[in-house]
Amino acid sequence: MKKIGFIGLGNMGLPMSHNLITSNFDVYGADLNKEALLHFEKNGGKVGYSITQLASTCDVIFTSLPSNGAVEAIYLGEQGLIEHANTNILLIDTSTVSPELNIRIEQSAKLKGVDFLAAPVSGGVIGAINKTLTFMIGGSKEVFERALPVLHVLGENIFHVSEKIDSGTATKLINNLLIGFYTAGVSEALTLAKESQLDLDKLFDMLNVSYGQSRIYERNYKSFIANDDYAPGFALNLLKKDMGFALELADKNHVDLPISKILYGMYEEADKSGLGEQDMSVLYKKVSTQTPSIL
Repeated sequence: MKKIGFIGLGNMGLPMSHNLITSNFDVYGADLNKEALLHFEKNGGKVGYSITQLASTCDVIFTSLPSNGAVEAIYLGEQGLIEHANTNILLIDTSTVSPELNIRIEQSAKLKGVDFLAAPVSGGVIGAINKTLTFMIGGSKEVFERALPVLHVLGENIFHVSEKIDSGTATKLINNLLIGFYTAGVSEALTLAKESQLDLDKLFDMLNVSYGQSRIYERNYKSFIANDDYAPGFALNLLKKDMGFALELADKNHVDLPISKILYGMYEEADKSGLGEQDMSVLYKKVSTQTPSIL
């Protein structure tokens, strides 16, 4: 597993690929963003390879892509990975997509005799940088075990959910549904605190050692809200996308999630108001500006 391809060098993919490079793998990168490619090359990555060339050259290819459409094109397109993959390759998608797409990719991969794992991750950009990501992986246990040496370079918590290819994705969607709840809860709670003339820093210190503590509260407040800086770590529109997939999964399983539907509407409204490209914590800004001040 010396030659590794990495397709998608964004907020998550770039630090993940860098960790592979520093672990002495030969890493070949691809991305539409020329600035990301330049950064990747300066870190020691190899550039200038098409998707078809990567498919025939690499031992392992990771993908980290923002949407269903991008993943479908890279895997299932005429010039995609599966059509041109060598039979010894291992394909690992770390994107969060619909479970249905996981299934279609696995079916196509099996027809070509290609190994594929659906391996969405959690832990954010800081986890990608620090090699502390959580992997939630669906697919063959045998293939999973073959992938472990390279996965341990990227993450701290590597879980094989089950042999069902979309099981890791279902787990990730449930995780992100909870993130949607926590982010909305933090937004409303801090708005109430502000309008009650409480010091938000002192409030954090107190709640962080109380049952109101959460990792999302710490992340959203300390890294974004307290600094009034919403440059995206995880964009609001990506969280909305994942919550939508979770609601589709609920419908498929005949489960009614009424509160989740209301929350999804909040994120949809925030996205439509122009906040979608900013970090998900920007929901606080929308909630707080909608609330009339008591001062």
